[in-house]
Amino acid sequence: MFDPDDLERIREGKREWEAETVAPTVERFGERRDAFETDTGGRAVDRLYTPADVADLDYESDLGYPGQEPYTRGVYSTMYRGRLWTMRQYAGMGTASETNERFNYLLEEGQTGLSMAFDLPTQMGYDSDAGMAAGEVGKAGVAIDSLRDMETVFDGIPLGEVSTSMTINAPAAVLLAMYVAVGDQQGVPREQLRGTIQNDVLKEYIARNTYIYPPEPSMRIITDVFAFCAEELPKFNPISISGYHVREAGSTAAQEVAFTLGNGLAYVEAALEAGLDVDEFAPQLSFFFASYNNILEEVAKFRAARRLWATLVEERFDPDESASKQLKFHTQTAGSTLTAQQIENNVVRVAYQALAAVLGGTQSLHTNGKDEALSLPTEQSVRTALRTQQILAHESGVADTIDPLGGSYYVESLTDDIEAEAREILDAVDDRGGMRPAIESGWVQRRIQDVAYERQQEIEDGDRVIVGVNEYRVEEDAQDADVEEVAEEDERAQTERLDEVRAERDDAAVEAALEDVRAAAEGDANLVPPLIDAVNAYATTGEICDALRDVFGEHQPGL
Repeated sequence: MFDPDDLERIREGKREWEAETVAPTVERFGERRDAFETDTGGRAVDRLYTPADVADLDYESDLGYPGQEPYTRGVYSTMYRGRLWTMRQYAGMGTASETNERFNYLLEEGQTGLSMAFDLPTQMGYDSDAGMAAGEVGKAGVAIDSLRDMETVFDGIPLGEVSTSMTINAPAAVLLAMYVAVGDQQGVPREQLRGTIQNDVLKEYIARNTYIYPPEPSMRIITDVFAFCAEELPKFNPISISGYHVREAGSTAAQEVAFTLGNGLAYVEAALEAGLDVDEFAPQLSFFFASYNNILEEVAKFRAARRLWATLVEERFDPDESASKQLKFHTQTAGSTLTAQQIENNVVRVAYQALAAVLGGTQSLHTNGKDEALSLPTEQSVRTALRTQQILAHESGVADTIDPLGGSYYVESLTDDIEAEAREILDAVDDRGGMRPAIESGWVQRRIQDVAYERQQEIEDGDRVIVGVNEYRVEEDAQDADVEEVAEEDERAQTERLDEVRAERDDAAVEAALEDVRAAAEGDANLVPPLIDAVNAYATTGEICDALRDVFGEHQPGL
């Protein structure tokens, strides 16, 4: 892209500038630090970037145009000039009725998509009255024990007009079945249902540990969801391959890209082994990344991930459809960066993280509430978080042109570096037999843990400044914070509603439906249709997951 003679003149000009202009200034005044690095990975940041730093860049093959391979500059030809990203605030209050109220409030305030958080018992496949659920009902999201709860959550919300993202993994197929059942009740054709189910169990073994079944049957459930969605829910994303939790566990930006795409490759391979054609499901794959404080590193990360995914899918699976190579992703601002100290500072952090996601070309975005380091967000903090996105969209100008940082010598150089490092990590994964063996051996987890430990040491030693935590501290009265709380009586009320469902349903129909689930699990029939029958009979989340436990067992780490 650059003439060799011009590049040599630029290199010589930079050397002269450093010797004649920079050196006297540094000698007299110094610089803030002896060395500057990216936020993660210890990548040196040069004082100045020039065309010489991207000398090997080929515009057509490395960048291209939005909507065309390799999608570095965006997956759609008009990006935000055609349609803004989906503003999808993560919400799930303790009870189904409270969640319905919050969803309606957010839609009234201009949110353009729903994002559903589930409590820990639901995530683990337990009902609210299970011993394992005590004290956790409704704490991290909404409790969904049966189809009755899902009906309440979406009461008055037309599923044919909104898209819904559900952050659920091990029991994802069960919750998808409930969503389909509610859509059926509303008379919405299945081919019109829109949304995303997270359904990413590999990252559970890496980072979150809310798994239920061993890896092999878990992958079978996931590929059954792929097949069902390809056949009946063509507008529904059957998985959201999540780097967010990998990053929140402590990974670098390059590790987030590598391990997320590595999981994506594993899912594609499992679906192919199950007999699916790559072009049947790959266009509906969705990804989920975190956005952190170092704006330019995050922008480069998103661009590198898009380009690398397109390249990997082409190399390994040779699809016929270009859409099979598009990396479309949701972004959430980084929860682990939120501080309990001086929580107003979190509004600023979230705004910068949201800016990075938009500059990086995200398809949808959740912005955290300022108080999420303390509790579920209040209605006021959720509104401020949503307004942050709306100000970005309508007042900042960053949505008016596509890939506004494309061509920046620094951003292009950093994009290349992150892609190259992610490639090296994936090569190491391949040497270990792929993501499943690398996860099962603990290799992936150890790589992330090492980085997390180093970062924590930097904070404790003061080498990494966290405003309000280890620098610029003030005395605060913790009682001043207005926080959302889940009342103890909510758990009692939830178990009472569960008792009512069990008393009113047809027990024989429930048992027959559960037996069909077991039979499908023991054979090779797609699991989703019998799951839909089971939820329509008002079998509970825990009962259905237990039926699958009967066949698949539970994952025992290290065994």
